[in-house]
Amino acid sequence: MPELYLHQRRIESIFSLLGEKENDVTYSIGWALSRCPQFLQRFLQFALGTRERFHLEDVVVALQEFRKAEGITDIEIRDSNLHVIAEAKRGWALPTEGQLAKYVPRFKATKAKQRVIITMSECSSEYARHNLPPSVDGVAVRHIGWRKIAGFSYVEKSSHAEKRLMQELRNYLATIVTMQKQESNWVYVVVLNRHEWAPGLNFIEVVEKRRRYFHPYDRGGWPKEAPNYMGFRYDGRLQSIHHVEGAEVIRNFHRHFPEYPDQEDDPHFLYRLGPPIRPPQEVKTGKIFRNGRKWAMLDLLLTSKTISDASVKSYKRTEAI
Repeated sequence: MPELYLHQRRIESIFSLLGEKENDVTYSIGWALSRCPQFLQRFLQFALGTRERFHLEDVVVALQEFRKAEGITDIEIRDSNLHVIAEAKRGWALPTEGQLAKYVPRFKATKAKQRVIITMSECSSEYARHNLPPSVDGVAVRHIGWRKIAGFSYVEKSSHAEKRLMQELRNYLATIVTMQKQESNWVYVVVLNRHEWAPGLNFIEVVEKRRRYFHPYDRGGWPKEAPNYMGFRYDGRLQSIHHVEGAEVIRNFHRHFPEYPDQEDDPHFLYRLGPPIRPPQEVKTGKIFRNGRKWAMLDLLLTSKTISDASVKSYKRTEAI
């Protein structure tokens, strides 16, 4: 079968034609929920923490509904007795408690007995438990990761059309979220300093202001392949974690940093970084040499007291697998 490309981007699923932004993910999940009863059934059972089978004849799936002072909901699933609001995020992001609180009046309007707010993103359940309230104004809050949603899409007792749709959904999710092996959640943590690297630009500013980072390529113990996540520490603690959105090997920094002289240097990996993930509490450096670099799993790094503790726990986890 011929391959399909859109703007030089390979299309793996019909959902990929929508795009890869948060709204595109919302529309894809919403369409799948409305077109595959077994997928919707599993989603509702998880959301409401029950094995009860729901009568879906009167269920409505609504996307992007706006109400003044109440914001825009990504997905709402409603009938006379249930009301589920789902909020989708890309990456390891979660909505704020203030954002979730805006949705509460919607539940009061429907007066449904079964009600819940669901957050959807790449975040692990452990990380979500540390960073989401269990409820907002009496409405329960639960989290579900994309991996779990993909698991719901294996629908044995469905039509061929529904099975094909679910396969398309899995293909789509695989292109926009990290669904590889557990090792894909490893973070490479390095130290930054305030030494001026180029006129008027220090290493902290390279990360914080330019969303870039670089290191020598294939020497000095540095990674030979770009990590999925980079973590940065200074002032004795972890400051931020960033998804590596892109990487390339360069020899001329001037093309990317005009402050730097126009000259050829040794090969370096240059990373393009995504938005910062800030730890919810202080994560100190721990027992690490001054310029030491550490690997740690993302969820443990964000929930441990020190970077060194997170690294030790991460390697112990791999030994148990």
